[in-house]
Amino acid sequence: MHDRARTSRRSFLSGAALGIAGLSGCRSTDDKPGEFAQQLSETPWQTAGPFYPDPLPLDVDNDLIRLGDDLTPAVGEVTHLFGRVLGTDGRPVSNVEVEIWHADATGAYLHPGSDGHAERDVHFQGFGRFLTDSKGRYRFRTIKPAPYPGRTPHIHVAVNHRGKRALTTQLYVNGHPQNAKDDLLLEVEPRLRELLLVDFAPMPSSSAQELWAEADLIVGSGS
Repeated sequence: MHDRARTSRRSFLSGAALGIAGLSGCRSTDDKPGEFAQQLSETPWQTAGPFYPDPLPLDVDNDLIRLGDDLTPAVGEVTHLFGRVLGTDGRPVSNVEVEIWHADATGAYLHPGSDGHAERDVHFQGFGRFLTDSKGRYRFRTIKPAPYPGRTPHIHVAVNHRGKRALTTQLYVNGHPQNAKDDLLLEVEPRLRELLLVDFAPMPSSSAQELWAEADLIVGSGS
């Protein structure tokens, strides 16, 4: 992709996500450090699964619905996924790398061992990275995850901090009927399970019926 086009696309994503964040009910990270009232529960760890991309795509930016110079978007419900990386003390964690990867609209992963890989959506990037800003914020443009045999829809997420993995987990579509019988989700105790359930809601003022989904990621103090 030409530098100008890539810069424009990334600027759009940043502006869109920050605009959405202003509509959310989350506490602002502009609060003074002494104003954080209580310790937060660490986001539960979950398996990275067998389908972490191998090899990684050439394009690993935070827009998963367009791959490189390809002008054809991925099939699926466009979703703006955003949130913050926070410590258990509630302070934002800046300059950490957030990764996401998940199946396309047919349920196939980028990994060659995934079922249906040969027929997967070649316009879907399948994997992306983003470096958090000074307030710990991250954002991606992707599609709403689809189910595949044996699993409820989910997005794999990893946080890398100071050269090591600070968190590996999965985010789930809140209210999806298959959640009730997904073994990996049910392994998480109910009180912490709520931290992995994400609302996928219509994005305000979107004429393209895009969705937005917000998930803060809480990493341990030793990360």
